[in-house]
Amino acid sequence: MAQVVRNLFIEGVSGMVGDQIVYSQRRGKTIVGVAPRASSVPPTAAQIAHRRAFQQAAIYAQGEALDPAVRNIYGAEANERQVSVYNIVLADMLQAPDIEEIDLTRYTGQVGDTLLVTAVDDFAVVQVRIRIENGDGSLVETGDAVQQPNPQQWLYTATVRNASLAGDKITVQVTDRPGNLDQEVRTL
Repeated sequence: MAQVVRNLFIEGVSGMVGDQIVYSQRRGKTIVGVAPRASSVPPTAAQIAHRRAFQQAAIYAQGEALDPAVRNIYGAEANERQVSVYNIVLADMLQAPDIEEIDLTRYTGQVGDTLLVTAVDDFAVVQVRIRIENGDGSLVETGDAVQQPNPQQWLYTATVRNASLAGDKITVQVTDRPGNLDQEVRTL
């Protein structure tokens, strides 16, 4: 790829010449390159899935970016990054939240015991749901954790006494604004 420096004839030019040369602008410089060609190799299943996911995210972002309430939610972040609300919504749709840590050390099966979840997202986690089941699969309790002053931390307080913890499963589900989900299951 070549860079053009101070050439009055092509400075600021962009586009394709024939099917061979492409001119583009990057950071105030004119870049000259070979025109891209479509691949003759068929796309893989992963590439097709990624294209579908991106297409769905773009459709979602177009609709959401028109909603004044959504513009209000994402607007500050868009202004801070100097991008459009559409771009922030699109990125949020493409990135699921991530559970970084589940602290079960303060859960002994008593009412009032707590579970602390640390979860992150590129924009914001909106819900952390906890489900506690006995080893035989019977439900002990389920409910939402409460966001803490550190917005990445969520605290769940047990409301039901759990007599036997051996083999119990604790499922943590974390959701972001577009509805992307991350889930982890821990066995006691």
